[in-house]
Amino acid sequence: MFERRKAASVAAMARFVLSHSHGAAECKTAYAAWNGFDSPLRHETLASCGRGRHRMFWTMEAGDEVEALSLLPPWVAERTEVSEVREVSIP
Repeated sequence: MFERRKAASVAAMARFVLSHSHGAAECKTAYAAWNGFDSPLRHETLASCGRGRHRMFWTMEAGDEVEALSLLPPWVAERTEVSEVREVSIP
């Protein structure tokens, strides 16, 4: 019975893509927002700042959108779009 409940709670996790954007003048602020903020998302991400688009992307699992955003510093989270995603087959 415990294994069934455990499997159900694991299945309840959703996958999200977090898409953050900021202006060119805000790049330093976007990076500085992470100072002192502990998160598993902190050290590795995809970013386009060096290419002139000023966006950052994370893929992660969380229970809901609020939990996903809580893994970002407030300044970053306020400028982030959350999309729930899942893998699909494209024939």
